[in-house]
Amino acid sequence: MRKLLLTLFFFIAAGAQAQTTVIPLWPEGVPDAKPNPVPERIENDMISHVSEPTLTYYPAASDRPAHTAVIICPGGGYQFLAFAHEGRRYAEWLSSLGIASFVLKYRMVDAGHPAPLRDVLRAIRTVRAHASDYGVAPDRVGVMGSSAGGHLAASAATMYDDPAGRTGAPLDTVSARPDFLLLMYPVITLMPPYAHEGSRYSLLGVHPAPELVKQMSVETRVTAQTPPTFLVHSEDDNVVPVDNSIMFFQALARAHVPAELHIYEHGGHGMGMTPGHGDASLWPRRAEEWLRDRKLIAQ
Repeated sequence: MRKLLLTLFFFIAAGAQAQTTVIPLWPEGVPDAKPNPVPERIENDMISHVSEPTLTYYPAASDRPAHTAVIICPGGGYQFLAFAHEGRRYAEWLSSLGIASFVLKYRMVDAGHPAPLRDVLRAIRTVRAHASDYGVAPDRVGVMGSSAGGHLAASAATMYDDPAGRTGAPLDTVSARPDFLLLMYPVITLMPPYAHEGSRYSLLGVHPAPELVKQMSVETRVTAQTPPTFLVHSEDDNVVPVDNSIMFFQALARAHVPAELHIYEHGGHGMGMTPGHGDASLWPRRAEEWLRDRKLIAQ
């Protein structure tokens, strides 16, 4: 495997040892890096003050390779990353389905827009450019995101050609368009009345220009080229209103983009893959069926 793969480490999960690799996103230097950044902090598997974005690679289960990859964007309101809850656990589940997974550690409030968008677009280009190293087909690279991470994933799916995603590096020639999208209780709009204000403030600042708020409300950016999308949300989500997923689904439908939306009566916000949320805890089964229907995992 190429020298891109660096810093090998191990973790214990579900009684088994799994090998992962950390990949620097910007080996040539992070664009718009701020001098003397606040040191990165990890507390209770939550990461904040990211200044060196990376991908953590979880290989697909060797007995069922699907030749599919998913880049995972953990949530946290653009303030922190729920790296285990909405990152590593998703990756372990996807690995069991034969999917190569990459958990994205992206910049947030310390950097502001467009740093997170730049990071996710560089992540897609990196995985696609090195697809053969991971046993992945370059036309089977998807993005998954939860909460604010869902906003970032949906931004990648609707703004993959944004000039902010290019820095003049050779990788700029690689397409950053995801081939599919998995969104869990995502932040979609940054406009009233359904915006998650914390995510908007962290990403765009306290007094963003109205045109920028609209531009970063991804329901306004859907086109016929937006990739097929699977969405999950709970009606009783009191953090990110369910209207966010409904608005995105409606925009996809108007653009004739294949989409599937699951709304559960109960589940709240931030359920991840934890049990105890009634029918909402079954969403991984529905997602697996959707992936199988789209021939992204083995029948």
